[in-house]
Amino acid sequence: MSRVLTLSPNPAIDLSVALDSLELGGVNRAGAIEIMAAGKGVNMARVLVSLGHQVTVSGFLGTENEAPFVDAFAALGVEDAFVRLPGATRINTKLSEAGGRVTDINAPGLAVDQQAWRELTELVDQRLASPRGKPDAVMIGGSLPPGVGADALAALVRCVRRHEVPVWVDTSGDALAAAIEAGASAVKPNREELAEWAAMPLPDEDTLHRAAQLLASRGLQHCLVSSGEQGVLWLGQQGEWRSHPPTVEVSNTVCAGDTLFAAMLHAVLTNMSPQAGLGLATALSAEAVRHPGVGDVHCPDFHQLLEHTRVHRLSDAATGGALA
Repeated sequence: MSRVLTLSPNPAIDLSVALDSLELGGVNRAGAIEIMAAGKGVNMARVLVSLGHQVTVSGFLGTENEAPFVDAFAALGVEDAFVRLPGATRINTKLSEAGGRVTDINAPGLAVDQQAWRELTELVDQRLASPRGKPDAVMIGGSLPPGVGADALAALVRCVRRHEVPVWVDTSGDALAAAIEAGASAVKPNREELAEWAAMPLPDEDTLHRAAQLLASRGLQHCLVSSGEQGVLWLGQQGEWRSHPPTVEVSNTVCAGDTLFAAMLHAVLTNMSPQAGLGLATALSAEAVRHPGVGDVHCPDFHQLLEHTRVHRLSDAATGGALA
């Protein structure tokens, strides 16, 4: 399998609380509560490890509460290359209601100065320049921490591209636009993020498709647009594809996008066919919404989820069976 470096510039400890329904201004009694080391890069690392890849994780961590991350990395068997900073990593609260609605309360994160960002960039540059253990791909995920602008992310993307290594970026807003202009290999906006990038409403499938085509035309190798239960658009070198996920009971959607993006990188790195690759990623993303955390490719009914995932080329009729 491949080596992948994942970067979480603004990770978090996720406090996930399950509720029947959220009553604003009232007393709410929680059901299940989970605390997990998180951040898009960390979540994507979990998926990649489960699919057999060697992963190094990096980004910024506060020294005051790093224990959940250290324990998680040891359990995963990934290399910890995070830059440590004074202070505490932020804690994000996710309130998941029985009906599937999720309310996020996200803290701003540790402030990162230019020196710390330069240290991370140099670490990435050194890893990519090394003749031994050079990553086959880099994934950057999540928001930027306070003190870091979109131009800094663009410089990091250009650093990776100078080494002729693909860089997959999952972010939004100005950071997404900057990453695209800097030469990102792949991006994964959701419908709302794509609408913001395109500066236009996307009320139907036709406008969504046109906006995705516009995004893909910016030199991306892979453009993924996730629309929840409505499926995924995948445009790029492989043509234009559409997936429809299996019907599942939705419990927590927090890690579905991270699961999708990491599984798609796996599909590309392992040269899966477009239908099989998008089917795997879509089914695994659907598995993820059934519980907190990323999708589990080893769950007992994953083969059934694959069988009920529909994938087709946009110029073709829909076909069933993502393993076909």
